[in-house]
Amino acid sequence: MENKACDKIILTGDRPTGRLHIGHYIGSLLRRVELQNSGEYEKTFIMIADAQALTDNIENPEKVRQNIIEVALDYIACGLDPEKSTLLIQSQISELCELTFYYMDLVTVARLQRNPTVKSEIQMRNFESSIPVGFFTYPISQAADITAFKATTVPVGDDQLPMIEQTREIVHKFNTVYAPVLVEPEALLQENEARRRLPGTDGKAKMSKSLGNCIYLADTADEVRTKIMSMFTDPLHLQVSDPGHLEGNTVFTYLDAFCRQEHFERYLPDYANLDELKAHYQRGGLGDVKVKKFLNNIMQETLEPIRNRRKEWEKDIPAIYDILKKGTDEAREVAARTLSEVKSAMRINYFEDAELIRAQAEKYEA
Repeated sequence: MENKACDKIILTGDRPTGRLHIGHYIGSLLRRVELQNSGEYEKTFIMIADAQALTDNIENPEKVRQNIIEVALDYIACGLDPEKSTLLIQSQISELCELTFYYMDLVTVARLQRNPTVKSEIQMRNFESSIPVGFFTYPISQAADITAFKATTVPVGDDQLPMIEQTREIVHKFNTVYAPVLVEPEALLQENEARRRLPGTDGKAKMSKSLGNCIYLADTADEVRTKIMSMFTDPLHLQVSDPGHLEGNTVFTYLDAFCRQEHFERYLPDYANLDELKAHYQRGGLGDVKVKKFLNNIMQETLEPIRNRRKEWEKDIPAIYDILKKGTDEAREVAARTLSEVKSAMRINYFEDAELIRAQAEKYEA
């Protein structure tokens, strides 16, 4: 049965591993703001997943602790509205841990090992020989996060689809074994292909803090300009007259993600649209510097209001913590209701089960 608009609930979020960058913005944050403002969803929960971040930062918990405020500042600067979205901190909701514990009995080790996302993350972090259990069971923890709020919709990238599939399996197993308490979520993919996985400024497959190839939302105008003007383009495009290639050209990938029709009217009126610009570049006669300057104008226009809002909120950090506490308290009430339903379905709510107590009393009276 299809959910009515008023029954639709979103859960999404980020691990607090540092300041957020334009890959986060175009890949998820902008979409979250659109969804938040669409009026199509009853609730939107945005989680700062600090407990999950600790699974591979256990030797450096202060890093996670400091990054929570960085992520929260970027969230609000990008337009996530605490009046419309519930911003919460994962570790402060103990019900999520309890749900994770119960769900562990519904998943085998072999199934976790087959999860493509887990496999790739283990390789990336060199955990092959010694995998922290908390990290290994991340799909179960994520299932707890999603189901605690009965989320119907989870905006994700392609790489997270296996995680949503695993959540659906856990929900199906629980509802079959116990009672139809949990909601099976649907993944919501980014429609713009270029926005799904923005490459780093060096042309690497992924924008990553460790690779030093990010443009951060909090970067100054000069920092953004410097990074754009040094971006990877087409190594064969040595002279302006040379034909250029679009495949693997980071500048054009960014234009696909960020450029809108009105940008040409404002910053590059010689061209009617992006297709015209691409065609000129491919046949030769268009230099990389001109294209980069165009991209810089677009990025400055995009990032300036975000940067300014962030600076304003930086003046009142206690207010940020108040927002997070209020959202976390509200989210915990929702998670507590779900946990109560789960324990009732599993019949481990002994002290609330009057029928159990009565039946046991009659048994021993006989």
